[in-house]
Amino acid sequence: MPKLHDSIALFSDVHGNVRALEAVLGDIDERGISRRYCLGDLVGYGPDPNGVIDLIDSRGITSLLGNYDEGVGWETGDCGCFYPDAQAKRIGEASYAFTVAAVTPERKAFLRALPRELHVALADKKIHLVHGSPRRINEYLLPDRDERTYLRLAQAEPEDVLAFGHTHAAWSHRYAGTLFVNVGSAGRPKDGDTRAMYVVLRCATGEDVEVEIGRVEYDVDAAADDVLAAGLPPALAEMLREGH
Repeated sequence: MPKLHDSIALFSDVHGNVRALEAVLGDIDERGISRRYCLGDLVGYGPDPNGVIDLIDSRGITSLLGNYDEGVGWETGDCGCFYPDAQAKRIGEASYAFTVAAVTPERKAFLRALPRELHVALADKKIHLVHGSPRRINEYLLPDRDERTYLRLAQAEPEDVLAFGHTHAAWSHRYAGTLFVNVGSAGRPKDGDTRAMYVVLRCATGEDVEVEIGRVEYDVDAAADDVLAAGLPPALAEMLREGH
């Protein structure tokens, strides 16, 4: 019986950066990958949350609910973000205020309808898609977390691969038979590389899943200028220009 070869593209944390999203989708299209999923956080920090929602919707791309989407969609007054200091909190509060005012009621309804998790197939493997973790929408699964965290998650994970975002930096590692894949951030990478980011998972029947991190050039300076023109904190523009 011939082997089934399959691939999917995963991206996350677009955060209102429609220029980065257009670049990611264009690159995925050029590579002929028809299956693509967004792991959440369409909005927040960036200048065009409505444009991102509309592009995801018009392209028929399935997206998860991210913590920022949740905070804006339900107007909770908070994005569920972690702030390491007072300055970061001020920037975050300004971002939330801008985004919750900018996103239209119809688009908030779109955010509220997004699922919190998905289970998809890749050849003969099963992939579990979440935003932060299966436990919490805003859990930070960083590569330097205690290994026991991942062993506990692996023990509870029914699928072969757990894919997630939220931390804005891509990595992958296998724990106790489960492949953990962080797909990074399409619109606001934090790994020092300003290019938009996504991940391709490939698999053939009976073989291990391969992980490729894709990076795409786009006009970062124009995106940063959009941030300033929208009246968002200048620090958010600098973060785009510096990749952090």
